[in-house]
Amino acid sequence: MINLDLNKENLKSESPDCDYIFNKDRYVLRGGNRYLKAVDSITFSVDSGEILGFIGPNGAGKSTTIKMLSGILTPSSGEISVLGFHPSKDRKKMAYRIATVFGQKSQLLMHLAPLDTFKLLGAIYSIDKKMLNDKISKFTTDFELENIINVPTRKLSLGERIKCEIVASLLHEPEVLFLDEPTIGLDIIIKKKIRELILKMNKDYKTTVILTSHDVSDIEKLCDRVIIINNGRIVFQDSMKNLKYNFLGKKQISLKTENDIDLNIQNINIVKRKDNAAKIDIDTKIVPIQNVINEILSKNNVMDISIDDPPLEEIISDIYKKTGAR
Repeated sequence: MINLDLNKENLKSESPDCDYIFNKDRYVLRGGNRYLKAVDSITFSVDSGEILGFIGPNGAGKSTTIKMLSGILTPSSGEISVLGFHPSKDRKKMAYRIATVFGQKSQLLMHLAPLDTFKLLGAIYSIDKKMLNDKISKFTTDFELENIINVPTRKLSLGERIKCEIVASLLHEPEVLFLDEPTIGLDIIIKKKIRELILKMNKDYKTTVILTSHDVSDIEKLCDRVIIINNGRIVFQDSMKNLKYNFLGKKQISLKTENDIDLNIQNINIVKRKDNAAKIDIDTKIVPIQNVINEILSKNNVMDISIDDPPLEEIISDIYKKTGAR
């Protein structure tokens, strides 16, 4: 359904490369250009109805790849096929069959209520009025928009806006949906709701989803398969099951107690410790997280505790070490 084969130098990003030269009491600015390979020699395909996680640190090439797949950018070499279209050449035709949601950019009109934007998009995509009204009614119920659909977009919270952004992208029944950081900046409760909506959308409408996110939990709970990109190159491409088994076994526990912490516990790695606060790492393949929590609670009067995945950068570093990726 989607094939991308960028087998040479792909997209060049031009940026100033200036030198400051000290000459007596003056600084002389000498300008130039520096070319960066934003995406370099990557190949992958996506099956119909799949949810693919596409992750990596800032500057890895995720958004650039999404923009090439959606026709916003044109690669300097290589081949891309989305639903049989060449994205940059067939962008207008392909626009009727794909959709994009960028977490930091809105397609909703800020001074209009979401309902007004939905109707405008219906006209743009030439959707029959009755069919459009039926869709809006169904999405309003499914996405719980009853209380916000007539409120100006500028007055909505970020989580409310993202729900409306997803609805706006689904009105023309796209076969492929690109979600670029859809949960960025959202609290944990809203993130959970957005994930549930993405899963429901994929199940009900068989929509193929390509998702980028810095949140490992997004990928873990949503995706069938994952691709990790860094420095413009793919460093990992496998099922979510294999990624979880090989690389997501570590957890980080942060805690605060009323008195000095007793961390005389086997098979833990103390990352940071000071007075009544600490951060520890555990490998759940070696010791169950519940055992560690039970020991912590039995030895300490805990005021606050949280369990998190390690930062994505640490996971990628671990993949480098275990796979020899470059």
